[in-house]
Amino acid sequence: MNAFLISTGLVSIAEIGDKTMLLALALAAAWRRPTPIILGILVATLLNHAFAALAGTLAAEYLDGPWMRWIVGLSFLGFAVWALIPDTLDVRDDEAVEKTFAGVFWTTTAAFFLVEMGDKTQIATAGLAIRFENLPLVVAGSTLGMMLVNGPAVLLGEAAARRLPLNAIRMAAAAAFAITGLWVLLTG
Repeated sequence: MNAFLISTGLVSIAEIGDKTMLLALALAAAWRRPTPIILGILVATLLNHAFAALAGTLAAEYLDGPWMRWIVGLSFLGFAVWALIPDTLDVRDDEAVEKTFAGVFWTTTAAFFLVEMGDKTQIATAGLAIRFENLPLVVAGSTLGMMLVNGPAVLLGEAAARRLPLNAIRMAAAAAFAITGLWVLLTG
């Protein structure tokens, strides 16, 4: 259960102010179709984080040894620094995208999958899979963490995002990653 809860918490904190959250806000403002947007985010996140967790699980299986603890721990310390850097996202309103349920769903799914590639939450998911060696719980937790942030972002839209203290949230995310990194380094 630790794998699920820690994955949920770390990913949800890290996702606040992330470029995929900004994408969720932009899509919600442009299309005002929350259901296909939220479903597209869910599908893209499940696929993307399953891929990341599988890569992390394979790395843990084939790259074991005491030095792996240092790689994982230092990676989380790197995520702490990365979390302090604000994300930006340039989105253009593309009238060529069909605003049907399927058009919005598939556009959201493709956009989120691509934008999430190499993102700190995807890399954190791989690191969590290495740490916990439990692919289903890490994927479920990291996906829930993404949805806890992006679902409300879609529903509440851009107005709510302007009121969130993103700098304080970034600091909390950095602290959570740093604590996890130190925990891995100190406890193995």
